[in-house]
Amino acid sequence: MKKIGITLNIDVTKIDKTRLYAGHKGTYLDLTTFIDLGPENEYGNHGFVTQSMTKEEREEKVRLPILGNVRLIYQDSETSQSNVTNIQANYNPEQEKKPEPEPEPLGDDDIPF
Repeated sequence: MKKIGITLNIDVTKIDKTRLYAGHKGTYLDLTTFIDLGPENEYGNHGFVTQSMTKEEREEKVRLPILGNVRLIYQDSETSQSNVTNIQANYNPEQEKKPEPEPEPLGDDDIPF
């Protein structure tokens, strides 16, 4: 199995709490990360993290705030850029499944932080 390791750091104050939803085993937030496996930027990062968008938001070109950064911490010798490109070419965000259908927004009192 080809592997890469990443770390994420996010500013939880930027989370749109209406996007939190109750699942069977806890409270969830869907996130999306964009990773560039090329050279790191001037801050040592390889990408960023945002809250996931709906299809309608993508079509309307809604810009969600960047919650944080992504840093590549490990890449095995078998992981090549061509493998990453193949994964990206086959990625379809519509195939992602949430733990629970129809998320229910939580009030501020239910947020654990």
